[in-house]
Amino acid sequence: MTHTNPAVVAVTGESPRRFVYDFEHDHGVEPMGLKALLGGKGANLAEMTSVLGLPVPHGFTIATTACRAYLRHGWPLSLDHEIDEAITRLEAKMKRHFGDPVDPLLVSVRSGAQFSMPGMMDTVLNLGLNDASVAALVARTGDARFAYDSYARFIAMYGRIVLGIDAAHFDEHLHEAMDRAGVVAEGNLSAETNAALAAVYRDVVERHSGRAFPQEPRTQLREAIEAIFSSWNGGRARAFRDREGIDHELGTAANVQAMVFGNRDDSSGTGVAFTRNPSTGEPTAYGDFMVNAQGEDVVAGTSVTRPLSDLDYLFPDVANQLREVFARLEAHFRDMCDIEFTVERGRLWMLQTRPGMRTGAAALRMAVDMVNDSAIHLSRAEAISRITGDHLDQVLHPTFARTLTVAPLATGLAASPGAAVGRAYFDAPSAIDAAARGERVVLVRAETSPDDVAGMLASEGILTARGGLVSHAAVVARGWGKPAVVGVNSLLVFAHEAHVADVVIHEGDWISLDGTSGHVVLGEVELTSSTAPPQLDVILRWADEIRAGHLGVRANADTAADARAARARGAQGIGLCRTEHMFLGPDRLPIVRAMILADTDEEYHDALERLLDAQRADFVAILEAMDALPVTVRLLDPPLHEFLPDLDALLVQEATQGLSEDDTRLLAAARYWHEENPMLGVRGVRLGVLKPGLYAMQVRALLEAAQLRLAAGGDPRVEIMIPLTISAPELALARSWVMQAAEFVAHNYLTPLHFSIGTMIETPRAALVAHEIAAHADFFSFGTNDLTQMTYGFSRDDVEGKLMAPYLALGLLEHNPFDVLDESGVAELIRWGISRGRSSNPRLKVGVCGEHGGDRASIATLYDCGVDYVSCSPYRIPVARLAAAQAVLRRADSSPH
Repeated sequence: MTHTNPAVVAVTGESPRRFVYDFEHDHGVEPMGLKALLGGKGANLAEMTSVLGLPVPHGFTIATTACRAYLRHGWPLSLDHEIDEAITRLEAKMKRHFGDPVDPLLVSVRSGAQFSMPGMMDTVLNLGLNDASVAALVARTGDARFAYDSYARFIAMYGRIVLGIDAAHFDEHLHEAMDRAGVVAEGNLSAETNAALAAVYRDVVERHSGRAFPQEPRTQLREAIEAIFSSWNGGRARAFRDREGIDHELGTAANVQAMVFGNRDDSSGTGVAFTRNPSTGEPTAYGDFMVNAQGEDVVAGTSVTRPLSDLDYLFPDVANQLREVFARLEAHFRDMCDIEFTVERGRLWMLQTRPGMRTGAAALRMAVDMVNDSAIHLSRAEAISRITGDHLDQVLHPTFARTLTVAPLATGLAASPGAAVGRAYFDAPSAIDAAARGERVVLVRAETSPDDVAGMLASEGILTARGGLVSHAAVVARGWGKPAVVGVNSLLVFAHEAHVADVVIHEGDWISLDGTSGHVVLGEVELTSSTAPPQLDVILRWADEIRAGHLGVRANADTAADARAARARGAQGIGLCRTEHMFLGPDRLPIVRAMILADTDEEYHDALERLLDAQRADFVAILEAMDALPVTVRLLDPPLHEFLPDLDALLVQEATQGLSEDDTRLLAAARYWHEENPMLGVRGVRLGVLKPGLYAMQVRALLEAAQLRLAAGGDPRVEIMIPLTISAPELALARSWVMQAAEFVAHNYLTPLHFSIGTMIETPRAALVAHEIAAHADFFSFGTNDLTQMTYGFSRDDVEGKLMAPYLALGLLEHNPFDVLDESGVAELIRWGISRGRSSNPRLKVGVCGEHGGDRASIATLYDCGVDYVSCSPYRIPVARLAAAQAVLRRADSSPH
């Protein structure tokens, strides 16, 4: 049986075996449904052409299915014929012929994946030129400068992208030519200089590729398409997809489009624009423009650009037309659009559009504004769906802690907000190596290229000497929430150092940058948290409304300060309060050790009483901070050796210095409680079995604290959690300890106190026998950290330092399972545990308190498993609130209507 893509068949009415689609092809009622087939760029070009009627140069799209076929099996047999037919149709529309030595049709070839990947793959312009047709172009246009400029650009671009020649081999000749001519822009070189450059570039191609530059246009086209397809698996593209969570199997489309020329003359130009400010979200157009240039000049960051507003006096008619186009695109796509355009001799052409990457602050403002914009009228659900966890992280980015007391070393363009402090490194491999050593890194480059992506990802911030606000560095940094300052004209960057006037920044020197102001400072500047924009509260309130009654969000909080911070961020209670953290303070640790070292019952109970007083005070403060919200307190979990000095250190001290009487007792206790594998040893409820009265003391402290809150007019909501139970008898025994302690407290207080008793499910066995354990539990809380360790047989502390990186690189694991919940293994145990638990206890409440409770993808999986709430660190609460709402929306979207 042949399996086809029904969505493709339904929308196109054709077999998905077809590979090539003209922009004007009848794409059906909703062309945007074809993004998976045509890629985002191809689908949007079709939309602009066939629906909006915008001025788009004619062309065609080679579908992602062709790319996938090529990457798996080589060039598809039918593809040459389909491309030939498409070229013939394009020739008829343009009234020129591809490869014609008299009046040649020239094209661009651009990649375009389903999901936006700006700058990650490749573009080839001016394709079709050769030694004969460039002369014809001179004759037809009467402009030798323009013709040879286009040819030289094409040879260099072809050499870099198709033949894989290092760009530096072309750039050195270009810069020498510009220096000799005394010009600062490539478009100002003379016809003679450009013709000479074209000849030099042909020599570079032959010298570094071992073959002559191809003169046959159809060979050029075939090889350019193959390069576009191959770029899908390039290192920078894979790194970007890893960062963005994009499937590596999707492939890219290739768009072949008739050339229009921004480098035609001084009445021409090219630009990249956003319909709204991608840094702030302000509803004003934003972008860069260059006169007498081609699109790559703007985004490469190698040339000085002009602000988009200069169009108003350079090309006023174009500026007015462009504003109208912006409004139509925003109203149609209902989003902020990133647009590439060209002006050829005063005529505007739209080359592409896509949803624009934006900062967190901009994303929040746009989402709220577009809900209230009558032309767009975004729904609240759509607004929520457009915000990512990264966006929320960004608005809480640090800034410089105080006003600078020294003058900045330099100032550039504020390309991506937030502040960063790190050691300067001047190439991507050095930045990656330094980050792997644990250093904070600022990547300093003359300008970034897609080859720098992995280094940018490893860096705290990015600093470039060249480039504008839509350069590669700026766009990628904004999308990833990396602070960036670009276009620092006073900065000269060399292989291992940079200069600003007479100041030298050496590799490894500390530098600080502020992507909000554009300031660069030599040395370390103290950072502080930023103030979130007011739209954050609006978005999170909408998110809370969507998830209400579906999925709660609590905090992991061990102190009153943590609890207050969590509540301020919107936590609906505490899902995990780890009592062991209360024992580690300098005033508590001696009491814990006294309990461990006690030789008599009297000493043991005396230590417990002292701990009782300390714990009671802690619990009073936490219950006050979380008044009227549930507080889940986990009784002592870690093995007792964690409260003792290190055994090896004591043995060394014994051998070299001798031990005091107290240290001798500590050594004996450390030996007794030492375990070969403490994660699987005496911890959790097992401690309660071996140390009678320990859990009873903790329960008594907690319930007495709750009574004190009641007496003060509070509303304490206590949940007592037993860690690491593996059987029903174990939990039944622990429950009896809790009830005995509760009865003791009840004798001393008149007010009834309601509380619940539950357990953590942290082992595969507990999940498998959940129906038995649930008979003694009011709630379950899945401890996904330990459950992941025990399901995989991984020791987290060991494998993350050694095994995880090669396993991820080799594709043996799709994700680090400690970061993203394992859907096929650990999540199945959770589903099983919830289903079986509720089969014997239908009222069973279920939460999750591992670190996965703050991860967006894991929250969606956990919601599908049937949990009632997730719990995460206080600082991940806003992300979890958003992700919980998005999980609810995704399920609603996928449910049959």
